[in-house]
Amino acid sequence: MATVTLALDDRHRRRIRLTDDRGEAFLLDLAEAALMGDGDGLKLENGGFIRVVAAAEAVADVHGSSPAHTARLAWHLGNRHTPVEVLADGGLRIRDDHVLIAMLKGLGASVVQHQAPFSPEPGAYARDGHGHGHGHGH
Repeated sequence: MATVTLALDDRHRRRIRLTDDRGEAFLLDLAEAALMGDGDGLKLENGGFIRVVAAAEAVADVHGSSPAHTARLAWHLGNRHTPVEVLADGGLRIRDDHVLIAMLKGLGASVVQHQAPFSPEPGAYARDGHGHGHGHGH
């Protein structure tokens, strides 16, 4: 199966010309903008599929000293309307932003900056409850 590797901003689209990981161009043409998640599939007009892969990008993983501390850190990020991914280990992942990182460190957080896929929480008002649509490429 073909794949297309995209950073977060490129995974939230309605219509755009893209190139898959093999170098084949295709047009993404959806009825409405959709957030494509890692592993989503785009159905092509010819019946084939392209799997969406979340690209590694500059992120920062944030951990508090306790679950309550991490919850407070999450509150501060949410208060700034910052996209946040909740990690399996209970930590938080944000885009690498020096202002937010300075704030988090000032609040006592442990912060590790690195390259990794970023898939933030879609929010309570996402249309399908999962925050991503399964689109159709044409």
